Amino acid sequence: MMRLLPASFAQHWRSLTGLGDSELIPQARLSGPTPWVIAIMVALTVIAAAAGLSFSNTARSASDELAGGVTVQVIEANAELRARQAEAAAQRLRRTPGVEEAHVVSGDEVERLIEPWLGARVAGDDAIPVPALVDARLSGTVDAEVLGALRRSVREVAPSARVDAQSSWLRPVFGAIESLQWLSLALVGLLAFAMSAAVLLAVRTALGTNRDTIEIVHLLGGTDVQIARIFQRSIGFEAVGGGALGLGVGTVVVLFLGRRFADLGAGLVSSGALGWLDWILLALIPVAGVGLAMLTARITVLRTLRKML
Repeated sequence: MMRLLPASFAQHWRSLTGLGDSELIPQARLSGPTPWVIAIMVALTVIAAAAGLSFSNTARSASDELAGGVTVQVIEANAELRARQAEAAAQRLRRTPGVEEAHVVSGDEVERLIEPWLGARVAGDDAIPVPALVDARLSGTVDAEVLGALRRSVREVAPSARVDAQSSWLRPVFGAIESLQWLSLALVGLLAFAMSAAVLLAVRTALGTNRDTIEIVHLLGGTDVQIARIFQRSIGFEAVGGGALGLGVGTVVVLFLGRRFADLGAGLVSSGALGWLDWILLALIPVAGVGLAMLTARITVLRTLRKML
């Protein structure tokens, strides 16, 4: 057994109780890899969480906007007959109970809608018939029963009309957004697991390095819980520094990407902007990271000490 001087006894006891300046793990703050690993994990988690929240906002905004929307397409080669049926369909919809408004979409607006796909010259070419559109808004949601009643009513005055719920057009988009939301959630979970694994390896390395000191502390009457508290405090300080750095980097990246996507001017993209509640949730990620790191350190130390001593 190692022979100790009284000064050594006092030093180890101060390390155990935290009453002195010495530490069980003599490591300068932010000098090892653990804080930087935590910073990287937190930054990636902030970015993944921000993406998931943005997808959620986009889906909710689009769903609310299209919940009561109905579009009527009058597919008719004859331009005059097409215009008459579109106007008749709009009038019939205005007289239908539950329909708040209905109007024929102008030809210029239709051309602007199809210009990105067909081009400006083709959009104005009379040789290529473009369906007339009627945009309607219902007071409630559009289910299968309501949609079927509208189709039967409109086709009485416009046989070439096709009535569709606006939400059905974006159903594949909603499915893709939902998949991206689950992907973001999975990434957050994987990053949390990776951070826990990094803390676990760091704590085990520190335990192996300070094995002799830990044995001495046990001989002085220190308990596993007291030793775990020391490691927990050390990891906590490192996690706070790494978490703050990661939050800063992640926030800069999110703001940069948000600015770039905002320049696109697309409706779905602009509807996914983060609100103040979203930013509060993102700010809580480093707090959760610190708690996870300290909990991982405590559990790792307690389990390792039971096997070590």
